[in-house]
Amino acid sequence: MNNTVLSSEVQAFIRQHVHDDASRIALNKSPFEHVSSPELAQQIHGLQKVSRKVPDWIEQSKALYFPEKLNLEQCSSAGTAKFKASLLSPNSTVFDLTGGFGVDSYYFAQRAKKVTHCEITPELSQIVAHNLNALGVDNVQCHAGDGVAFLASSNNHYDYIYIDPSRRVKNQKVFRLEDCEPNILAYQELFFQHSDKLITKLAPLLDISGALNALPHVKDVYVMSIENDCKELLFVQEKSFQGIPNIHAVRLSAEEPKIFSFNYIQEKEAAPALSEPTNFLYDPDVAITKAGAFKSVATAFGIQKLHQHSHLYASKTLVAEFPGRIFQVRQVVPFSVFKKNIDITKANIVAKNFPLKVEDIRKKFKIKDGGDDYLYFTMLYDDRLMVVYGRRIVRACQPR
Repeated sequence: MNNTVLSSEVQAFIRQHVHDDASRIALNKSPFEHVSSPELAQQIHGLQKVSRKVPDWIEQSKALYFPEKLNLEQCSSAGTAKFKASLLSPNSTVFDLTGGFGVDSYYFAQRAKKVTHCEITPELSQIVAHNLNALGVDNVQCHAGDGVAFLASSNNHYDYIYIDPSRRVKNQKVFRLEDCEPNILAYQELFFQHSDKLITKLAPLLDISGALNALPHVKDVYVMSIENDCKELLFVQEKSFQGIPNIHAVRLSAEEPKIFSFNYIQEKEAAPALSEPTNFLYDPDVAITKAGAFKSVATAFGIQKLHQHSHLYASKTLVAEFPGRIFQVRQVVPFSVFKKNIDITKANIVAKNFPLKVEDIRKKFKIKDGGDDYLYFTMLYDDRLMVVYGRRIVRACQPR
């Protein structure tokens, strides 16, 4: 960590060039004797990244230090970190086993009494300690070292252990629990010796059912999305819990989080009616589909599925609270008819449970992307291929 980067002159340069191409800055001559061009580029890239992911930090105009790109890749966004902090009991103690850039620890500290941040890379731990101090956080203790080793040599007990295992090992992305670092499956007994509650952040691509089979005492699973983009999976384990896990599809926005909760027994037993497209078409948020609430969401909102595997829904009257996009249906035509009578040159295209991919449909029918019209290419309950033409209904306070 080069402390000269924190000087007022260097900080002014970094903010002045925040909209510049960091890679070009790295190739230019540095105007500072003790700060190299690659170091300036690293700080500018970091400021750009954190401005998007954690704008709260940038708005405070503090002299922050940003680590290498890799350390910023896996760090949480403000939205997901705030939600995780909301799951903590007030005035609790938290052990952040794999602290990284410290975004989660920062938001934990807003609610917890004390947070212990462990980071195996000494320089990154030093950076986190500086940034938290600059941001006025005084209830986070930073420890440079292996979090697992720290626990193994400690008698401390915490209200929560938070784990964000690295999903990049030897420069390769990994998705299986046993391939992450640390291998959390190997240390479950150790973790539960030091806390009754574990909170683990995992990759959006992880198979939820597989993780439930591998991890003991899972009480809750949170699938978090922002603007229909799945960001994180969160597994909450309680030492004494033996029941059926609750699954929560969480849509984060500037407003209050919107949560749809169910369990897999309810999903298995749900039997929604099947229907052709009627007046309104519903396309669920990615948090709903990743969570696996394919039938539960239909029965909960009193709407019908178009096909067992299409995961599109319909209703005659508007269900404005549906967790996803809603379209007013203008026209429904068989795909065979659509092929013969095409007069649409521009539209947003979605293909669900359909033999052609979106790019194939665009190429085949020469339809450009964009505009206000939506074309859903899908299969109905009797396996007929259909095209649904609709206009999106944008609700108040709903992210576009």
